[in-house]
Amino acid sequence: MGAPVKVIKQIFTAFKGRPVKRVSFVTGLHGDELEGLVLCHRLIQALRQLKQTQPEAFLGDIHIYPAANPSAVNSATRLWPFYSEDMNRTFGQGSGDSVPVQVSRALFEDLKAHSDLAVDIHSSNKHLLELPQIRIIENFAGTLVPLAEQTCADLIWVHPMAGLFESTLGYNLNLAKIPTLVIETGICLRIHPEFGDQLFHGMMHWLNHIGVLAIRNTPAKYIKAPRIIYPNQVALAMARQSGLFVGQARLGSQVKQGDPLGQMLNPMTGDVLEEVVSPGTGLLFTLRQLPLVYAGGLLARVALDREPEP
Repeated sequence: MGAPVKVIKQIFTAFKGRPVKRVSFVTGLHGDELEGLVLCHRLIQALRQLKQTQPEAFLGDIHIYPAANPSAVNSATRLWPFYSEDMNRTFGQGSGDSVPVQVSRALFEDLKAHSDLAVDIHSSNKHLLELPQIRIIENFAGTLVPLAEQTCADLIWVHPMAGLFESTLGYNLNLAKIPTLVIETGICLRIHPEFGDQLFHGMMHWLNHIGVLAIRNTPAKYIKAPRIIYPNQVALAMARQSGLFVGQARLGSQVKQGDPLGQMLNPMTGDVLEEVVSPGTGLLFTLRQLPLVYAGGLLARVALDREPEP
């Protein structure tokens, strides 16, 4: 259209000398994921104040990209408007030469030039509410799990490689030897202040742990060791019939196998189609929020306390 596309970056440099590490935070690749924008706002605000009051605390460089897909953020849409392209599927080889691809290419080169570590922040889609978690492709687990353990997230989910990851920012940065943590939290088009607080203090704790900042300890109530789970430790509750899902469980609660999670309803007939129960004993870390569900749709995920018997 001829209008400029600007990806804004906020930079906080080391107090003196060569930075011990350079860390980048990226969010807004999907314009309807707002949790990361608030997290970046909190980080910028706190780092700006720290720069004014305690500049010597900065031992490394911090780069923050609070809206990596400005066109989608401005319209609160997942995809880049007009092009209908998912910016987080435009990294890597063979993506073409559209405007979104050109922007993603420029972003990627800037990240490679200024990052030793990175954090890519996402929210869930419109269907599911997620506890704050770090998702790690198992190929990179040896490097990333020790880093993720210092983020104060609820979970570290180590999962197998799949083809759809090949064009994502996180995968390609890790492939380029820039260890990158991918955060998933909350739900799109919504903001959960309690998740934001947890991740803000978690990121400040992490920056202190890796030596980029030298600051006072994180408040004790936010310090937690994330639970590490693998695919065989995740139990799924799926809809057996199409209908309306009305949940009755609380995300983040400990559930036992068979505990009620909600009901599937047929509003046309007044029938209860299904009593949805927990598929296992453990932490309820994903819960359906969009009530309309087709048969086979995901309703909940539980991180099992014990691995299932083979």
